[in-house]
Amino acid sequence: MTGPHVDLAVVILAWNERENLEVLLPALRTTLEGLGISWEVVVVDGGSQDGTAEAAARHGARVVLQRERGFGAALLEGFRAASARYIATMDADLSHPSQVLRDLWRHREEAELLIASRYVEGGSSDTHWARRALSRLLNAVYTRLLSLPLRDISGNFRLYRSDVLGGLAIRARDFDALEEILLKVVIRAYRVKELPFHYRSRGAGSSHVRLARFAWAYLTTLIRMWQLRNSVAAADYDHRAFDSPIWLQRYWQRTRHRIVLGALREAGLPPQASVLDVGCGSSRIIQDLPPAVGLDILLPKLRFLRARGHRRLTQASVFALPFPDERFDAVVCSEVIEHVPDRPPLFEELTRVLRPGGTLILGTPDYGRPLWWVLEWLYGKILPGAYAEEHVTHYTRRSLHARLLSLGYSVRELSYVGFCEMIFCAAKPQGTPELRAPVGLPSGMPIRSERTPASIAPLERTPR
Repeated sequence: MTGPHVDLAVVILAWNERENLEVLLPALRTTLEGLGISWEVVVVDGGSQDGTAEAAARHGARVVLQRERGFGAALLEGFRAASARYIATMDADLSHPSQVLRDLWRHREEAELLIASRYVEGGSSDTHWARRALSRLLNAVYTRLLSLPLRDISGNFRLYRSDVLGGLAIRARDFDALEEILLKVVIRAYRVKELPFHYRSRGAGSSHVRLARFAWAYLTTLIRMWQLRNSVAAADYDHRAFDSPIWLQRYWQRTRHRIVLGALREAGLPPQASVLDVGCGSSRIIQDLPPAVGLDILLPKLRFLRARGHRRLTQASVFALPFPDERFDAVVCSEVIEHVPDRPPLFEELTRVLRPGGTLILGTPDYGRPLWWVLEWLYGKILPGAYAEEHVTHYTRRSLHARLLSLGYSVRELSYVGFCEMIFCAAKPQGTPELRAPVGLPSGMPIRSERTPASIAPLERTPR
């Protein structure tokens, strides 16, 4: 049975594996029939000369001929051919017991990607000690450098929810494709869970791994994946930056966190106050405001927050906030406005959803300070995939202050992070604002480089 109504497709990659398939496929059929679901088996044949394709077809599998060389290419071929709600992948060499599929299927609702793991408690591997040591080393290096809370990222015995594979642009074409797929699932904030299993030595035939090519592919992929892991494409970018090993990045996140939460505390909000964080990302600011509403245009960021227990989340654009007028007592918009064009709806929407007298906290780099240009250049060199290249609108202290005054805001305070990221704390006028001509920054307005640590009083949940 094929088509979108199939529950499970099992993709097996095979190259001269006829003898092993003669054993594996009957056992796999027994396991799948025992699940009581609709299923299909797809065998991707890499140009076998031993009758692999004929043996697979004889046992009821659908055979797909591999068109591009490499393990990763074969895997992607299998994904394209499979049409089911879930896709399992396994090796053809009898190292993956078909019975383990029962465990993977039973836990399918617990994660979007399930890994049959050799290295979690209860798992094991009976391969040669040298191969086992190399595998352990590979997994340790990858998981440490990529900050992955997993133990076995190089195994092919997995169960994917098929929709998470959509849109993944995979460059790797060898065994390193497994790590690239896994990381790209992780940075989209999908759940990954490991289940123990016993890895057996292969049955008939010899391994197809070629160590030199294998090592080079893993090294080049590791470099690419490190850059991706530390780019804004990662759903947890802001969250991880708070504890970054790079001192400047860590300082920046923590100082911004103190200033924003301190400004909310000093605004004197009532216990039942409602707060909106526009462009919340995965920052610690929204995580430390449990009753606040987090809004972001990027779904993976919200998916990450939801997994950490935050429930008041909305996907939308800052140019069209999906809330009624005067809905919130405070609006936080930190590190957002420089990422979007300076169009009238931007400030109009932030003002519209804020109640009269409410607090607007607005943060963005001050491009009027030469130090910021230097730091942005350095930051772009250290982390080329980070935010620096995404800044499309350059505000200065004078221009942003003038914009706030023209909307009728009274600026309570201006604070700085690192002397060049400005954070305005402003109050919306009580009545309809009288638009004013832009003016310069008053010399008497308090300016601080940073605050001492402050906490915000607990905010109670407000109705949606």
